[in-house]
Amino acid sequence: MGDFKDRFKSEIIFYLVIILDFYLLGHFVMDTGSGMFILLIVVPIICLITSIIYGLLIGFRLYFSIIVGILFIPTIFIYYNESAWVYAVAYAIISFIGQAMGIIMSLTNKK
Repeated sequence: MGDFKDRFKSEIIFYLVIILDFYLLGHFVMDTGSGMFILLIVVPIICLITSIIYGLLIGFRLYFSIIVGILFIPTIFIYYNESAWVYAVAYAIISFIGQAMGIIMSLTNKK
């Protein structure tokens, strides 16, 4: 139990950044143009940077990418419409790629 609690404490900041990314930025969607800008540029960049840092500091954890995708799902019903389902998968993939980039960066820094 202590291992889970320690791991959760070290990872909570990353989940909070992702939650703020998904839920706070949704408030700024005014029309289709702003929605596309947020969904296609702003959210993916924040997700990628957060995942890179996660990969650098924590390492690669597949569950992190899965949780990122799951955290986006409620925003589909809150801010967007059913056409936004694809973004849950896209953000999970972006998180996966970001973690991989972070691992590669940490390995090249150790050499």
